[in-house]
Amino acid sequence: MNIRKIITIVEEVVAEGGRPVEPAARIAVVAAVIDNPWHGHGFVDDLSDGIERTASELGALLAPRVVEALGSPVEAYGKAAIVGTDGEIEHGSALIHTLKFGDHFRTAARATTLLPAVEKRAVAGAVFDVPLKHITDATIRSHHQSVEVRIPDAPHPHEIVVGLVAAAQGRPQQRLAPLSTEQ
Repeated sequence: MNIRKIITIVEEVVAEGGRPVEPAARIAVVAAVIDNPWHGHGFVDDLSDGIERTASELGALLAPRVVEALGSPVEAYGKAAIVGTDGEIEHGSALIHTLKFGDHFRTAARATTLLPAVEKRAVAGAVFDVPLKHITDATIRSHHQSVEVRIPDAPHPHEIVVGLVAAAQGRPQQRLAPLSTEQ
């Protein structure tokens, strides 16, 4: 795996709706900009070789970094793969929609739910919204949120941005009732 750079973003929301958020709502993003392992090979029927060479190593690299950057126990999480214009959306999906990648984050976050994801093809600097869900119960609405991410110089056409996002709590000032079968 060839990594061009790793990006870490930490956000703390200290006020929402004109009121203080206590404690501050923390969200961390860690993303790696890597060479697309299938770039230059034409249409590849079986993506398993690139998955085997890349997915687990990438998950093992990013998962502890995002948990450390958050600095608090993870309550919500998500993932992203943004493929440069010379690649296929399937290339990003192949890297993040495998247990070889996601189990590193589930273990580090002590999570049991499926990781929500966004994947798309985009030019460098494109904005992408990473959906988050609660780590043990995807129906907990207070933790349904999206985090906007933008890396000004990535992905290049031959690259993929792979990212993980962790939140220490649900949305700031959330006040929707819990989801029930009647709702």
